[in-house]
Amino acid sequence: MKINAGMRCHDICPKMELEELFGQVKAAGVTQIQLAMSKSISNYDFTPGHYSAGFARHIRSLLEENGIHVAVLGCYINPVNPIESQRQSEVARFIEHLKYARVIGADMVGTETGRLDPDMAVTPETYTEEAYQLLLKSMREIVSAAEKLGVIVGVEGVFDHTLYSPARMKRFLEDIDSPNVEVILDAVNLIGPDSVSPESQRRAVEKAFAYYGDRIGALHMKDFVYENGIQQFRHVGEGDFCFEPLLKLVKQNKPHIAMLLENSSRERYHGDVEYLQSIFNRVG
Repeated sequence: MKINAGMRCHDICPKMELEELFGQVKAAGVTQIQLAMSKSISNYDFTPGHYSAGFARHIRSLLEENGIHVAVLGCYINPVNPIESQRQSEVARFIEHLKYARVIGADMVGTETGRLDPDMAVTPETYTEEAYQLLLKSMREIVSAAEKLGVIVGVEGVFDHTLYSPARMKRFLEDIDSPNVEVILDAVNLIGPDSVSPESQRRAVEKAFAYYGDRIGALHMKDFVYENGIQQFRHVGEGDFCFEPLLKLVKQNKPHIAMLLENSSRERYHGDVEYLQSIFNRVG
């Protein structure tokens, strides 16, 4: 069984005009992407108020022409921005992306859950009940729109964001209580500086699947090391992440889930996929 791999569009090629973009993706041999439109498309304004169904259909026609599927439409906002006007603006931008997703056929629109700081700085206030309730306020508005449009919202937990652990994500899913919310599981993002050991990594991944495995809709794949207490990105197979427990659970429970490589490149992509495929083949 082949894994259902893909990568982020802005890792494949630099920001460029839409009419050239997906031809570059096709030339790289990638058929599934995470598309952050403002990071990849240079000739359109994606701030709120510029959406039109006609433009979204134009994007869809170019995707279909090049045989490309959008697994995640990326709209990474800070839903707990403490400056109210900025929070409202980010929520509005996300809701507008839901309209794009419905027309272009994206599986979901994805975001992380932010930090209680206007500049997204790491702060202990992010872990507070105040931050969590602000997240619920933003997401209830977003999810209400998603339900009306028939679109999935993908939510990604990160160890220093508002949804910082599998337990916090579980609470969030229960509080939101909507079939239109799924989880983008980036297992590396769950590994804080105190949980780097293989056993700690295994426990984190197993908790995620135990608590909300049925709600995991997409995966982000990357590797990491910690240097001076700060998590640093590494390509798959070049860091400290233990892929076997994750891929075993994926093989058992979500064998065809979209696996989107982060920070790969058109030169590395196919080798990175082969590396993950080799582990997938031997586990389980």
